Amino acid sequence: MTAQRQQQNHGGHWPLFRRGIALFTLLAGLIAQDLAGHAAITERIVTDRFSGLAIGGFDPVAYFVDSKAVMGLEDFEAWQGGVVWRFHNEGNRASFLAHPEIYGPQFGGYDPVDVARGVTVAGNPRLWMIAGERLFLFSREASREAFAANPERYVQRANARWQTLQQELSR
Repeated sequence: MTAQRQQQNHGGHWPLFRRGIALFTLLAGLIAQDLAGHAAITERIVTDRFSGLAIGGFDPVAYFVDSKAVMGLEDFEAWQGGVVWRFHNEGNRASFLAHPEIYGPQFGGYDPVDVARGVTVAGNPRLWMIAGERLFLFSREASREAFAANPERYVQRANARWQTLQQELSR
């Protein structure tokens, strides 16, 4: 096909179409890169992949004040540590924002028994324990039972491996 016929068939818009595709590809790449960077930050805290909420939307402060797992409410959200957290009331939200290192689950909500072994397995917000005035989430009942028998041992081992595991999660 001659250049003249190509121009007639595409109304002279073919070069514009190609530039549009190139622009779209560039923008899609930038957005994907931004999302990948965001995912790297949030992977350090167990986040529900469907809702984007930390620890599945459970209120981390409620474990301490209500001694049970309580779902947070959309009206009481906060952005902290690269993720959205939900709380049952404004008081819990304020307490968490003042002291996230106390109320947030240890090891980002990953099972401390698995972290002590050098692997990251997301904890289940319904399988939890307060030990040493800190919140721990477990992936399975057997982990919670093992941890309860000797929390100091698991915390010490998990602390020794956590920094390396965090770096691996952020890749």
